Amino acid sequence: MSAKDDSISDPMNKSNASWSAKGPILALDLGQKLVGAAVSDELLVTIKRLAPLKRSNWKRLLQEVRILIERFDAQTLVIGLPLRLDGTIGDAAVDARRIASNFALSLSLPVYLQDERLTSFEAQANLLEDGHTPDEIPAQVDGEAAAIILRDFLTSDQEKVPCSPNRTPDSEETTEE
Repeated sequence: MSAKDDSISDPMNKSNASWSAKGPILALDLGQKLVGAAVSDELLVTIKRLAPLKRSNWKRLLQEVRILIERFDAQTLVIGLPLRLDGTIGDAAVDARRIASNFALSLSLPVYLQDERLTSFEAQANLLEDGHTPDEIPAQVDGEAAAIILRDFLTSDQEKVPCSPNRTPDSEETTEE
């Protein structure tokens, strides 16, 4: 569903019209080494994939995400939730929830989780379909996956519940150092 100009157009599903999102929305695909990023326009009509962020520690990731939020005036953050194919929660989903909770605690905008099962496969297929060579795909697949996460967030019929910050005595331990 991506276009060769790195944008995808997919208007909000009418059944989700009651959800009053404000754009732009920033979406992240949390990988082990890279974090894919994509952003919508203010009207939530188009989605543009961004250059991936290098994943190192929590403080650096937070700083880089804050820069993107300011640069695009993002009003909402969406984090991909990597559930297992059967819908159960594994280690990667626990990690994504923890990071989303840390973002909710650290940022002054709503943070949501979005099921991201099979988005990497769909992203690779989209990029191949758009004429990218297999050598070009690794540099763009993370951003394309984030764009798919954002598209799914905007068009899903699922109720959108913001992440709650984890404000426990152990919250110091929940952040990556």
